[in-house]
Amino acid sequence: MTPRRQRVGVLDLLADAPPNGWDRVYASQFRRQFVSIPPQAVAVWSRQLGHQVWYATYYGQKAPTDLLPGDLDVVFIGAYTKASALAYALAKLFRRRGALTVLGGPHASAFPTDALRFFDIVVDTCDKALVDDIVQGRFDPPVQVSSTHPLTDLPGVEARLPELLASTLADRRWSVYNTVPLLASVGCPYACDFCVDWKNEYVRLPSDRLAADLAYVARHFPRVLVTYHDPNFGVQFDKTLDAIESVPAADRNPYVMESSLSILKPSRLERLRQTRCAYVAAGVESWADYSNKTASGGRSGWDKLEQVTEHFQQLRGYIAGFQANFVFGTDADRGCEPLELTKEFVRRVPFAWPGVNIPTPFGGTPFFDRLWAEGRVLRTMPFAFYYDPYLTFIPAHYTPIEYYDLLIDLFSLVTSREMWIKRLTAGTHWLVKFIHGVQALGMRHELGQLKCIRATLAESSELRAFHDGRSDALPEFYHQRFERMLGPYAELLSRSDRTPLHGEPSSAAAPASVAQAFRACEQITYNAETAEPAEKNS
Repeated sequence: MTPRRQRVGVLDLLADAPPNGWDRVYASQFRRQFVSIPPQAVAVWSRQLGHQVWYATYYGQKAPTDLLPGDLDVVFIGAYTKASALAYALAKLFRRRGALTVLGGPHASAFPTDALRFFDIVVDTCDKALVDDIVQGRFDPPVQVSSTHPLTDLPGVEARLPELLASTLADRRWSVYNTVPLLASVGCPYACDFCVDWKNEYVRLPSDRLAADLAYVARHFPRVLVTYHDPNFGVQFDKTLDAIESVPAADRNPYVMESSLSILKPSRLERLRQTRCAYVAAGVESWADYSNKTASGGRSGWDKLEQVTEHFQQLRGYIAGFQANFVFGTDADRGCEPLELTKEFVRRVPFAWPGVNIPTPFGGTPFFDRLWAEGRVLRTMPFAFYYDPYLTFIPAHYTPIEYYDLLIDLFSLVTSREMWIKRLTAGTHWLVKFIHGVQALGMRHELGQLKCIRATLAESSELRAFHDGRSDALPEFYHQRFERMLGPYAELLSRSDRTPLHGEPSSAAAPASVAQAFRACEQITYNAETAEPAEKNS
C-alpha cells in the first residue's frame, strides 16, 4: 500500500511571547538566530519521505498561528520549557483544526507526562524512521515515543538549506549578523546531576561530515557565522579542529562555541585563533565547586577567582568575545561571598559578559529527583516559569527575599554606568560591544523584574508562603503573569491546565548535594592525547 502524502508543519518556538520595548531589537537581531537543529532535521526527513512540508520559527515577529497553514495533517512543535504554555495553547488550536500534534525538544524530554495532556505524541529522541512512523499514523495517541539510539545521523547543511533560508539566513541585508548552526558532537561526557544531558553519552559526529558542511558554508556563505550547538565543544579537541582546518585558512568562517575553560588550554589557543574562533561562552558556574570545568585544580573562593581571571586575560589575546556563565543558588552557595566574587570578576574582566542563571530543576535529572524527595520543588508552579527571573524551588541557604536581594545587587553592578564605560573602552570588536550592549539592556529589564518580585514578596504573605513551601496554592501574582505572557492564547489554558504534572521521578540515584555531583564529575578520566572520556561516572 502506497503511503499517503501528508501536509506537515514544523514550528520551532524560540520565544514564549511577543517582544516589547528593547526586546524587539534583541528578538529581530539575536533571538531569531537561536534555532534548533532537530526541528530542521524533522522538516528535511519529512520532505525526503515525500510529504509537503512547511517550516517556521517563532521569535515574536507575528502570531505563531499565522506562520503555518491552517489545514495541516501533522504539526511538529519544538519547545524549551519556558515556551511550554504557548506550545500547549497552539496544540489545542491545531488539534481543533484536525491536525495530529507532536511535541519535541527539551520540554518533551523533561516533562513528557505533562505534555501528553495537550499533545497527541511526545518525542524524546528522534530519527527519520520514527518521523515516518509518526506521519503515517502508526502510533495510537496519546503516547510518548523515542528512537532507540542517539541522534547522530543528521541532515547536512545543504539538505537543511530551505530551513536555513527561512530562519537564520533570512533578511541578510538587514541583519547585524547571520548564522549557520552545526553540531560537532552530541551528549555529554560529564555526569552532573542538574544537567539534562547527564545520561546522554558523549558522541563525536563523523569528521568527514563536519568537514563537508564547513566547506559548503565557506563556498556559499562566506560571511556568515558558524554557531556550534555542542554543549561541550572540543572535548576531542584535535579531531574536531582537524575537521575545521580541512577548509583552507583564507576561506574559513568565524565561529562561536560553548566550552569549559579546562578545554581552552594555553597550548590550544593559537590553533583556535587560526581556525577563526570568534566568541566563546565558558562556564565558570560556581566559586565553591565546578573546578573540573575551569581547570582550577580544586581551588575555590578567592583563589579560584584569581586563576579564572588570569585564564580569561590569557584567552583575550586570541579570541574576540566572551561570555562567562554562572549559576547562583545551588546548595554549595552560602552567604554573600558567591555574589561578591562574581562582582569582582565582573570588574576585573569587563570584556566578558556575565551570564547569571538561577538553577532550574528540570525533570529527568537527579537534581530534580533530589529536590522533589526533599519537598523543595514548588509543585504547582507552571512550567512556563522555569526560567530566569523565577525561583522554582526552595534554596537551601537563602530565604527568597535574601536571594533576590543578592541578585539585584549583582545585576545593578553589571548594568551600572561604571560597567557600561568599562565595556565600551575595553578594546573589544564593535560587534562584541553591540552584543554586550543589547545584553545589558536585557539584564536591565530583568533587573526590573527582580525588583518587582522582591517587592511583592515583601508585601504579599501569600507569595512568601508559596516560596517558603508553606502553601501549594499558586499565588494570583503568577496567574496574572501567566495570562499576560500568553495574551490572546491565555483563554485556551484554564487555571487547572496551569497546574503541572511532573511525572514520576527517575530511579537514578542522585548525589546528596550539587557539590558531591561535581566532585563526581572530577573523577572522569581522559586519554591525555585525545581527551576521550574513558569512563562516565555517576
